[in-house]
Amino acid sequence: MTKVFGHRGAMGTYPENTMLAFKKAVEMGVDGLEIDVHLTRDGEIVVLHDEYVDRTTDGFGAVKDMTLEEIRQLSAGSRFNEFVKYAAFWDKERIPLLSEVLTLVRAADIELNIELKTSVFLYNGIEAKLNTLVREFDLGSKVIYSSVHLPSLKRMKDVDPNVRVAWLSKTAPPMLCDYISTFDLDAFHIYGEAVLAEPERVKGVEDKVRVWTVNHTENAQPFIEMEIGTIMTDYPEEIIALLEA
Repeated sequence: MTKVFGHRGAMGTYPENTMLAFKKAVEMGVDGLEIDVHLTRDGEIVVLHDEYVDRTTDGFGAVKDMTLEEIRQLSAGSRFNEFVKYAAFWDKERIPLLSEVLTLVRAADIELNIELKTSVFLYNGIEAKLNTLVREFDLGSKVIYSSVHLPSLKRMKDVDPNVRVAWLSKTAPPMLCDYISTFDLDAFHIYGEAVLAEPERVKGVEDKVRVWTVNHTENAQPFIEMEIGTIMTDYPEEIIALLEA
């Protein structure tokens, strides 16, 4: 059966990439979470989508130029005060450490997609740091690393040949099997609209395809019928309900 991953938690309803959003997604019954990671100036792995904190927090600046202490002083929830479910306690949400998310994932016994945001800034050593931390939590089989930046995926494999990796692409290239075997990929994360435009390109490897970001039940139905491996969504509760129905 097609799996459902909460995109940045349940970001359609809760502040993205926060522990609140992750916990709510788990409560909804997701099979996995999709998160993004960056490296602080002092070498700590934090969970945030953008290279800069400006859009999602009450602060300004690049993650790479900030220490963990500076990062943790920012509110990761206050910018989402127009959401229907907004409550004042959201203002106390902080940018999570990866270790906090790993603790939740281990307790919930779900999968985790860690996207390396390495296509703008080069975070030296982030691949080795990720592998070490994930191994400490004994979550190797539950984690897959994705990126649009192929060198990062190669470095992940160089650090540990047993890790699972997925290439993130906005298009569905022809001969997906060749990409998978040549680059030793365990999955291919493709923009959902690209798959719908050329469904023949994923034929035979549907179980290895994860589509993003599918936010409406009518859009999800074709992927379920195609037996696509995973749907990533901002609204996991709706997609899970569709699958159950």
